[in-house]
Amino acid sequence: MAIEIERKFLVKGDFSKQVSKSERIMQGYICSQPGRTVRIRIRGEEGFLTIKGASDENGLSRYEFEQKIPPADAEELLKLCEPGIIDKVRNLVPVGKHTWEVDVFHGDNEGLILAEIELASEDEPFERPDWVGHEVSGDRRYYNSMLTKYPYKQW
Repeated sequence: MAIEIERKFLVKGDFSKQVSKSERIMQGYICSQPGRTVRIRIRGEEGFLTIKGASDENGLSRYEFEQKIPPADAEELLKLCEPGIIDKVRNLVPVGKHTWEVDVFHGDNEGLILAEIELASEDEPFERPDWVGHEVSGDRRYYNSMLTKYPYKQW
Protein backbone atom coordinates (compact mmCIF):
# COMPACT_ATOMS: atom_id res chain seq x y z
CA MET A 1 0.00 0.00 0.00
CA ALA A 2 1.42 3.41 -1.01
CA ILE A 3 1.19 6.17 1.57
CA GLU A 4 1.39 9.78 0.42
CA ILE A 5 2.97 12.16 2.93
CA GLU A 6 2.48 15.73 1.84
CA ARG A 7 2.56 19.22 3.33
CA LYS A 8 0.74 22.11 1.70
CA PHE A 9 1.40 25.86 1.98
CA LEU A 10 0.10 29.12 0.58
CA VAL A 11 2.55 30.95 -1.66
CA LYS A 12 3.46 34.48 -0.60
CA GLY A 13 6.23 35.45 -3.00
CA ASP A 14 7.76 35.02 -6.43
CA PHE A 15 8.96 31.49 -7.17
CA SER A 16 8.99 31.86 -10.98
CA LYS A 17 12.76 32.23 -11.46
CA GLN A 18 13.32 28.79 -9.89
CA VAL A 19 10.79 26.81 -11.98
CA SER A 20 12.35 23.82 -13.77
CA LYS A 21 9.19 22.59 -15.55
CA SER A 22 5.52 23.54 -15.91
CA GLU A 23 2.51 21.50 -17.04
CA ARG A 24 -1.19 22.20 -17.30
CA ILE A 25 -3.42 19.88 -15.28
CA MET A 26 -7.14 19.30 -15.71
CA GLN A 27 -8.79 17.07 -13.15
CA GLY A 28 -12.17 16.02 -11.91
CA TYR A 29 -13.63 13.67 -9.31
CA ILE A 30 -15.79 10.66 -9.99
CA CYS A 31 -16.17 10.34 -6.20
CA SER A 32 -15.24 12.92 -3.58
CA GLN A 33 -16.81 11.54 -0.43
CA PRO A 34 -15.17 12.12 2.95
CA GLY A 35 -12.54 9.45 3.40
CA ARG A 36 -12.17 8.52 -0.28
CA THR A 37 -11.70 10.18 -3.63
CA VAL A 38 -11.48 8.84 -7.16
CA ARG A 39 -9.79 11.37 -9.40
CA ILE A 40 -9.29 11.61 -13.16
CA ARG A 41 -6.40 13.78 -14.30
CA ILE A 42 -4.87 14.91 -17.55
CA ARG A 43 -1.35 16.19 -16.98
CA GLY A 44 0.31 17.41 -20.13
CA GLU A 45 -0.26 14.60 -22.63
CA GLU A 46 -0.87 11.83 -20.03
CA GLY A 47 -3.98 10.51 -18.31
CA PHE A 48 -4.22 9.18 -14.74
CA LEU A 49 -6.71 7.46 -12.46
CA THR A 50 -6.01 8.09 -8.78
CA ILE A 51 -7.72 6.71 -5.67
CA LYS A 52 -7.00 8.33 -2.32
CA GLY A 53 -8.10 7.30 1.16
CA ALA A 54 -8.82 9.37 4.22
CA SER A 55 -6.12 11.66 5.58
CA ASP A 56 -4.73 10.91 9.01
CA GLU A 57 -5.75 13.17 11.92
CA ASN A 58 -3.14 15.85 11.15
CA GLY A 59 -3.88 15.85 7.42
CA LEU A 60 -0.38 14.84 6.29
CA SER A 61 -0.62 11.15 5.30
CA ARG A 62 -3.09 9.03 3.35
CA TYR A 63 -3.31 5.99 1.09
CA GLU A 64 -2.81 6.72 -2.61
CA PHE A 65 -3.09 4.51 -5.69
CA GLU A 66 -2.30 6.00 -9.10
CA GLN A 67 -2.38 4.36 -12.52
CA LYS A 68 -1.65 5.79 -15.97
CA ILE A 69 -4.54 5.51 -18.40
CA PRO A 70 -4.79 6.46 -22.09
CA PRO A 71 -5.39 10.23 -22.49
CA ALA A 72 -8.50 9.58 -24.61
CA ASP A 73 -9.97 7.51 -21.76
CA ALA A 74 -9.14 10.28 -19.27
CA GLU A 75 -10.95 12.81 -21.48
CA GLU A 76 -14.04 10.59 -21.63
CA LEU A 77 -13.95 9.91 -17.87
CA LEU A 78 -13.74 13.65 -17.12
CA LYS A 79 -17.24 13.86 -18.66
CA LEU A 80 -18.50 11.49 -15.92
CA CYS A 81 -17.04 13.52 -13.06
CA GLU A 82 -18.94 15.47 -10.44
CA PRO A 83 -19.48 19.15 -11.31
CA GLY A 84 -16.42 21.37 -11.03
CA ILE A 85 -13.17 20.76 -12.88
CA ILE A 86 -9.79 21.84 -11.49
CA ASP A 87 -7.71 23.77 -14.03
CA LYS A 88 -4.18 24.62 -12.89
CA VAL A 89 -0.58 24.88 -13.98
CA ARG A 90 1.85 22.81 -11.92
CA ASN A 91 5.32 24.27 -11.61
CA LEU A 92 8.19 22.11 -10.38
CA VAL A 93 10.62 24.06 -8.21
CA PRO A 94 13.77 22.28 -6.93
CA VAL A 95 14.81 23.44 -3.46
CA GLY A 96 17.55 21.56 -1.62
CA LYS A 97 16.97 17.81 -1.94
CA HIS A 98 13.22 18.19 -2.65
CA THR A 99 11.12 19.43 -5.52
CA TRP A 100 8.19 21.62 -4.59
CA GLU A 101 5.01 21.46 -6.68
CA VAL A 102 3.57 24.97 -7.01
CA ASP A 103 0.04 24.98 -8.39
CA VAL A 104 -1.31 28.18 -9.96
CA PHE A 105 -5.08 27.77 -10.25
CA HIS A 106 -7.30 29.11 -13.02
CA GLY A 107 -11.03 29.26 -13.67
CA ASP A 108 -13.18 29.28 -10.52
CA ASN A 109 -10.05 29.07 -8.34
CA GLU A 110 -8.18 31.96 -10.03
CA GLY A 111 -5.88 33.74 -7.58
CA LEU A 112 -5.06 30.67 -5.50
CA ILE A 113 -1.44 29.52 -5.50
CA LEU A 114 -0.46 26.49 -3.39
CA ALA A 115 2.92 24.84 -2.82
CA GLU A 116 3.16 21.16 -1.87
CA ILE A 117 6.10 19.07 -0.83
CA GLU A 118 6.08 15.26 -0.63
CA LEU A 119 8.12 13.73 2.15
CA ALA A 120 9.39 10.26 3.04
CA SER A 121 8.16 10.65 6.64
CA GLU A 122 6.02 13.18 8.50
CA ASP A 123 9.03 14.46 10.45
CA GLU A 124 11.48 14.61 7.53
CA PRO A 125 13.30 17.96 7.54
CA PHE A 126 13.06 20.13 4.43
CA GLU A 127 14.26 23.50 3.24
CA ARG A 128 11.48 26.08 3.28
CA PRO A 129 12.00 28.76 0.62
CA ASP A 130 11.14 32.40 1.39
CA TRP A 131 8.19 32.38 -1.05
CA VAL A 132 6.38 29.75 1.04
CA GLY A 133 3.79 31.22 3.40
CA HIS A 134 1.25 29.86 5.88
CA GLU A 135 0.86 26.08 6.13
CA VAL A 136 -2.60 24.76 5.20
CA SER A 137 -1.97 21.00 5.47
CA GLY A 138 -5.12 19.38 6.80
CA ASP A 139 -7.32 22.41 6.00
CA ARG A 140 -10.01 20.76 3.89
CA ARG A 141 -10.84 24.01 2.06
CA TYR A 142 -7.56 23.62 0.15
CA TYR A 143 -8.12 20.01 -0.95
CA ASN A 144 -8.63 19.92 -4.71
CA SER A 145 -11.77 17.83 -4.23
CA MET A 146 -13.23 20.61 -2.03
CA LEU A 147 -12.18 23.34 -4.47
CA THR A 148 -14.48 21.75 -7.06
CA LYS A 149 -17.45 22.21 -4.69
CA TYR A 150 -16.43 25.47 -2.98
CA PRO A 151 -14.16 27.35 -5.39
CA TYR A 152 -11.69 29.89 -4.10
CA LYS A 153 -13.46 32.80 -5.84
CA GLN A 154 -16.53 32.19 -3.61
CA TRP A 155 -14.66 32.54 -0.30
